[in-house]
Amino acid sequence: MSIIANDPTTRLAFSMHENKGVYAVLIGSGLSKTAGIPTGWEITLELIRKAALASGAEEQIDWAAWYIKETGKQPSYSVLLEEVASTQSERRAIIQGFLEPTDDERERGVKLPTPAHRAIAEMIRSKHVRVIITTNFDQLMENALRDVGITPTVVSSHDQLLGAEPLTHTQCYILKIHGDYKDARILNTDVELDAYPPEFNAILDRIIDEFGLVIAGWSGEWDNALREAFMRAPSRRYPTFWISRGSLGPRAQELVDHRKAVVAKVSGADEFFEALNLKLQTLAENHQSDPASLDLMIAMAKRFMSKPEYNIRLDDLLTAEHRRLMVSLIPIFSDKGKLGKDAAKWKETYEYVTSRLAHLVAAIGRWGDDAAHAMVLSTIRDLVATAVKSPQGMFNVGWLRMRLYPTFLVFTAYATALARAARLKALRSLFESTVPIDERRISTLGEYFNPAYFESTMTAESWNEEGATKRHNPLSWRLAEQIVPSWAPSFAGMSNPQLLFARYEFYSSLFYHSRVTSEEALKLSVASPSTKLNLGGLKWDQDSKRTIEQDMEVPESIGSIVDAGLVPSEQYLELFMQGMKKINIWD
Repeated sequence: MSIIANDPTTRLAFSMHENKGVYAVLIGSGLSKTAGIPTGWEITLELIRKAALASGAEEQIDWAAWYIKETGKQPSYSVLLEEVASTQSERRAIIQGFLEPTDDERERGVKLPTPAHRAIAEMIRSKHVRVIITTNFDQLMENALRDVGITPTVVSSHDQLLGAEPLTHTQCYILKIHGDYKDARILNTDVELDAYPPEFNAILDRIIDEFGLVIAGWSGEWDNALREAFMRAPSRRYPTFWISRGSLGPRAQELVDHRKAVVAKVSGADEFFEALNLKLQTLAENHQSDPASLDLMIAMAKRFMSKPEYNIRLDDLLTAEHRRLMVSLIPIFSDKGKLGKDAAKWKETYEYVTSRLAHLVAAIGRWGDDAAHAMVLSTIRDLVATAVKSPQGMFNVGWLRMRLYPTFLVFTAYATALARAARLKALRSLFESTVPIDERRISTLGEYFNPAYFESTMTAESWNEEGATKRHNPLSWRLAEQIVPSWAPSFAGMSNPQLLFARYEFYSSLFYHSRVTSEEALKLSVASPSTKLNLGGLKWDQDSKRTIEQDMEVPESIGSIVDAGLVPSEQYLELFMQGMKKINIWD
């Protein structure tokens, strides 16, 4: 399955990037909700409240229930407006009070353009969008556009449509199909919303036929005239994306089915449009043409690491990928039926679902700073905490340890990238960080996730490929030959991935021994005929081992390791190197 198929925002971003100006945005009242603009239902309840209080009624907790009890009818926005105001001008004046900010509201940022409005304005400035259809009476969209230097062509009435600049000649065309609150001819009631003027239908038909659509904040359940425009549209030249916070109603689903629309479930319009605009900016700057969302994610991460003020966005990106991984891992972690020998079969699954986050932290390891380091460390701690929290009734130790494999992969990707960037102080900080591995033990990450040690926590069968040649240190071999090379495009540049992993494994072995072997014990081991060092797969990669041994003859290489604190002293490092040179594959 394509990664991009499950990511509507990325799919839409690529489509908009490759088809500049062919998308229109339809926005409804939901988009203005976060600005403090009330919805029709909220205006309805407030109209009931004001009318009831004026007639002598007491304050109610539930004005809808009170209205039903008093009238025997369900509250209706359009009916109430008709009852309290007999003309369109009166209705406009009532609505104006709900839409224009007071001085206090303006100071508090209420009833002003939202991040979604501003993101759409940026997309218009970048020429990805040219047309906006809105059911809203407010001018939040126009204000957001003016803030970025764009004066839109606004059509909110029949006579404005006749005198407006042609659609094809405008930088931004806003069709306000229900009117504008400053014009008395706004459409409010069910009767007014049942049919549009023929000229409005003609321009709607053209837009829906010729443009792709992004729909946000419109329920699709009401406004028969707009619904009918969708239903009579003759073709689907470009896709329709429907942004929804929850489940769509049956009438909206009917439109989705008719248009074959892509429904994107989102947490909110602000987050969606900001993310969409950011991806468009990233695509423009990086000239992406291949719709591989992994490449886009890495490009976004690099952009965020370029300036400290983007740290929050980098944290958001990392958090989103962490959550994505958890969605995949939690069901696997909770499966009590996959125990014992079956645990070995899950490594491919873990490697697949962890790949995106591993690529991301690798990029951060290569180009990040101390603030980004803290973000990744927090993510690794959270992954450990989730893995060691055993489901009730789960007692198989091997299976529980296997749950730490995704964390091991993320840790290794980040640590290898730190090694690639020669960020040895950050690597030591990572190694020294402590976490509870189980209910009885706290360990440093550098000790527990040392490749050779982590491999030893389970049987060799967990790491050797079924039916393949049995290897020494099969986990290290798997990392060096298969996994790290797959991560390399995100962070390694032209480096040899196998040699890069060998360097990381060398640093890891240095730290591991400095924690478990004193200088005196190391001296005795080196002096003995059979020196024992836990080098992991590095012992068997003789070419990489020789290269590292040659590198360590350079004073600058020794100094960088000692200065970073990966070993307690230069003497300790010299002893380790003596022992490493004595070890060969025949020991």
